[in-house]
Amino acid sequence: MRFILFLILLTASFTSLRAQQPQSAIKALLQKQTDSWNKGDLESFMSTYWRSDSLIFIGKRGPTYGWQATLDNYKRSYPDTAAMGKLHFNILEMKSLSSEVWFIVGKWHLTRTIGDLEGHFSLLIRRMKGEWKIIADHSS
Repeated sequence: MRFILFLILLTASFTSLRAQQPQSAIKALLQKQTDSWNKGDLESFMSTYWRSDSLIFIGKRGPTYGWQATLDNYKRSYPDTAAMGKLHFNILEMKSLSSEVWFIVGKWHLTRTIGDLEGHFSLLIRRMKGEWKIIADHSS
């Protein structure tokens, strides 16, 4: 009986650990975005996105398809560090849709000398080839 109880506790702790690993990795991905943005490095910021023509970014002007088109939009909208400001994320919700896909909801805030900006975002993040990548971003 003790052995069965031990196995149940061991299984429960491994299950809990497995659930925490993706959350930690996804939080690290968002931290990389924040750090890259705050250094003014859009290329590094974009390294967290799926480098594919199938990437979708939905903003106030509607959907943009593709990694390069998304980077080009960021460069047009944020041409310098004054426009970029300092980014801060507040994660409101993290949900596992499968072992490989997570849904994230949060709030973003840019502190800028030219006027602050803020809004909300939802992300689909997928593990591909051992790495977590944003495959869909809806930011408003």
